[in-house]
Amino acid sequence: MKYLKALLFDLDGTLIDSEFFHFECWNEILSEFDVQLTYDDWLKTYAGVPMPANAARLAEKYSIAAPLPQIIDKRERLTLERLKTKDVNLMPHVADVLEYFKSKGLRLALVTSSPRQDVEAVFERNGLGRYFELIITRTEVAKSKPDPESYLVCVEKLGVLKEECLVFEDTINGVKSAKAAGLTCFAIQSNTGEHHKLSFADKLFLDFKEAKNHLIAEGLIA
Repeated sequence: MKYLKALLFDLDGTLIDSEFFHFECWNEILSEFDVQLTYDDWLKTYAGVPMPANAARLAEKYSIAAPLPQIIDKRERLTLERLKTKDVNLMPHVADVLEYFKSKGLRLALVTSSPRQDVEAVFERNGLGRYFELIITRTEVAKSKPDPESYLVCVEKLGVLKEECLVFEDTINGVKSAKAAGLTCFAIQSNTGEHHKLSFADKLFLDFKEAKNHLIAEGLIA
């Protein structure tokens, strides 16, 4: 890479601090079946996994009798309802780095396993949508992360070379998806206890400020 042309961002846990939000939504659903997750269990087992896959895992693990489509539908309805009425905090330095990258003429895209209606609800409240020229959600693809489809679709629609792109992710499945698509991927993860799981990322940073300073120091931004 001489100069980067496009930056591709994951949403949950990367741009927005949404893991506790999703944890609470699941526990609200699971309480109907006398099941409750701990936050530690959520982070270790379910964070970064597409919602339908988590629904299947939870239904099997806790022998939930309700039909899987019903669980998924209930969870999607609850998530959208909460996102429309509750702010989800940005991860550290996100607003500053997006503004900086945009000012440098970089093309910014969002690639997420969340459905489009959830992304629209989040962006309606925090205004981040103005930074992204392209948004690829679970709604637009047949296979979610860790499958590479969403990243491959994004690169194709942007019309850029893979070596001109850089992905930012925070979970194993996200990094797997980006790497399987043949893309360079930086992991942004403040929890050092998760760093050993993300060692296959091309670089690993505690926050976006560190990542931005690295890109500047390496001369990867024109």
